[in-house]
Amino acid sequence: MDILPFSYDRYLWVILAVITGWLVFDAFFVVKQQSAGVVQRFGRFVRVAHPGLNAKIPLIERVSGHVSLRVDQLEVSVETKTEDNVFVHLTVSVQYLVRQDKVYEAFYKLRDSDAQITSYVYDVVRARVPRMKLDDVFEKKDEIADAVESELSITMNAFGYDIVKALVTDIEPDAKVKAAMNEINAAQRLRVAASEKGEAERILRVKAAEAEAQSKALQGKGIADQRRAIVDGLRESVNDFRDSVPGATTQDVMTLVLMTQYFDTLKEIGAASETNTILLPHSPSGLADIAGQVREAIIGAAQVPGAAPRREEVSA
Repeated sequence: MDILPFSYDRYLWVILAVITGWLVFDAFFVVKQQSAGVVQRFGRFVRVAHPGLNAKIPLIERVSGHVSLRVDQLEVSVETKTEDNVFVHLTVSVQYLVRQDKVYEAFYKLRDSDAQITSYVYDVVRARVPRMKLDDVFEKKDEIADAVESELSITMNAFGYDIVKALVTDIEPDAKVKAAMNEINAAQRLRVAASEKGEAERILRVKAAEAEAQSKALQGKGIADQRRAIVDGLRESVNDFRDSVPGATTQDVMTLVLMTQYFDTLKEIGAASETNTILLPHSPSGLADIAGQVREAIIGAAQVPGAAPRREEVSA
């Protein structure tokens, strides 16, 4: 078996090929969309690499880092007290991004952007909320958000950041204060409900009284009309009976009418299945006494001075 002679030239070419390939590979790098690459040469800033394929000098230049150009959001929870000494927790959401023309400032001037923004949010909120009452904090939360946005925009612009929007997304008072507010609100609503209920009952009672008055008025008018019709009917019956039966007097006719009504009343009472009416002992012979009593009452009323004559006597 023959052993091939060792060749240093061959290994040297292999090493050179590997080094050359690595240098070529190291000369190119990719930057993702909506981001920027920071290129340094021996530790000194050289340029900003934009999205896509970029080239650099191998072993001399390197990509120190990448900066995101997308909108980011930071939520800051702040505890503070109001003018009426109520502690509340406010959640402030800050939306920000790095300006494309100030990638250098954002990368080198500011070490921790989140900590910087959080500090300014604390400062603004704790400067404004203690001058407001608790109810005003809920009503003027937009003013607090605008103040945070204005203060951050001025400060963070020097570091290459734009503040897109600041929002107060949550206001949470102390649990005991919140329960007390709910009780006050519930009591107010119950008071309003009681007032409305009383007004409704008053209206119902007024309407019921008006309806009852109208009902009684109509009932009285109906009774008057009924009695008037009965009187007119009796007068016509008396006149017809007296003309039809020779020798019949008005007293005879009234006695016959009273007996007829008396027996009609007994018939109506007896027709009811359930009645509480008590009938006293009587006999048909007592009808003459009843008729006499009615007749005497009519005659006595006619003898009263100033009394109007009866319609029966006038018609007779």
